Amino acid sequence: MQILLTNDDGIHAPGLWALHHALAGHHAVTVVAPDRERSAVGHGITLHQPIRLESARVNGSAQGYAVSGTPADCVKLGLAELFDRRPDLVLSGINPGANVGVNVNYSGTVAAAKEAAIAGIPAIAVSIKAPGRDHLAAAARFAEGFSRQVMARGIPTGTFLNLNFPDLPMDEIRGVRWSRQGTDGVAQHFEKRRDPRDRTYYWQACDQQDGYAQTDVDGGALAGRFISVTPIKCDMTDYDTLRTLSEWEIPLSPDPEADR
Repeated sequence: MQILLTNDDGIHAPGLWALHHALAGHHAVTVVAPDRERSAVGHGITLHQPIRLESARVNGSAQGYAVSGTPADCVKLGLAELFDRRPDLVLSGINPGANVGVNVNYSGTVAAAKEAAIAGIPAIAVSIKAPGRDHLAAAARFAEGFSRQVMARGIPTGTFLNLNFPDLPMDEIRGVRWSRQGTDGVAQHFEKRRDPRDRTYYWQACDQQDGYAQTDVDGGALAGRFISVTPIKCDMTDYDTLRTLSEWEIPLSPDPEADR
């Protein structure tokens, strides 16, 4: 396959190159990643300043392209400028830290995969629960084999897969679980501080939600020592509510007396 590989942790991130190492022996891989960490930027794109695309060497040998923008920029620019034909697959990761539940909405890793799906290209976002490096290689090997299965069987246009690993050796993982995205909110925490000029500022904590009660959600699967795979659609329309709303009669000029 011809693969575009990206992430949100930057061109030098260990998870990116662990995935590259697993893929490069089997596929043509082009790395297009941010030139610095862009975690939690969501699906932002760069509009009001120029974007630079430069060749980069990692560890003296591995080559890729560093982009002075967001993960979504990397996919958009990579598709527009670096491929004679559209790649077969876009992979984003491996992110050090799970992207499950409401965090999916903030994740640059997930946004890169979503940008590819918007363009009609199959895509997978890959994350591992803890920020350690001990199990990156095994997760990358699994992701490579999983990618081949996905391409052989196919996924609907406009849908991408969110793949999350527990931070465990493969022989301690209980299996793969197809799961839905969790919707429970994460506890909000800001640390209030004072700067040297005695002005107040806030540092937002990265709280993780660990108390998942349901095993069919992404975070619950991880807590149960399963690999979680969640299909996510780019079309965010609530069709149940749309059907309900379509029964409403909304006049063009509402009567201001009606609610009195």
